[in-house]
Amino acid sequence: MTGKYKVITLCGSTKFKDEFIEVQKRLTMEGIIVISVGLFGHADGDYQTVLTEEVKVMLDDMHKKKIDMADEIFVINKGGYIGSSTNSEIEYAMGTGKKINYFEE
Repeated sequence: MTGKYKVITLCGSTKFKDEFIEVQKRLTMEGIIVISVGLFGHADGDYQTVLTEEVKVMLDDMHKKKIDMADEIFVINKGGYIGSSTNSEIEYAMGTGKKINYFEE
């Protein structure tokens, strides 16, 4: 290992797939380990047809575990949008003392 790498978990609506990919690339090139979402349900059209309520609950729980693994979170809030799941993740991160950065201020 050539250095100590910061770990950041990306949070935000999965409808912002392009922004997730953009931020993931940029942060990776800065030497940061990036943890992201496992799928883009909103952007890929899977949200209504594939994701049952049980699966949504599981994915939300898994994302909070990803936050636990990170040093900080980076919120993809394009146009200032922060949905209820992302808001819950922000509150969780705050409660665990994680630093929070935003795509847009």
